[in-house]
Amino acid sequence: MSWTDYSTAPPAGTVVCSADDVNGAITRTVTTPRGEFPVLLVRVGQGIKAYVNACPHQYLPLDYRGNQLLSADGTKLLCTAHGAVFDKEDGAPVAGADCGLDAVPVAVVDDQVVIA
Repeated sequence: MSWTDYSTAPPAGTVVCSADDVNGAITRTVTTPRGEFPVLLVRVGQGIKAYVNACPHQYLPLDYRGNQLLSADGTKLLCTAHGAVFDKEDGAPVAGADCGLDAVPVAVVDDQVVIA
């Protein structure tokens, strides 16, 4: 599934949050006339990656049972609902899921993270 397959997928240019808010991994809900869209953002080096905040195993938010989304070594994203593990750089499954996270293209414009 692609992030654009979600009926609430926000259009390009939609502001997600301030780039300064992304320290580690955070979740946000983007609200547009299309509805609410769950986004997970993670700092990767000097950049920011984004994924739909929905575990492909059960489609629950990764932060369903808590906000500790990064592994102890900071390299993996964790699903708090059932323990699936994903690579933070590309969303690929590491353990507990057969497919990866749906990447959402983002860019930083004037210190704001926006849908690209």
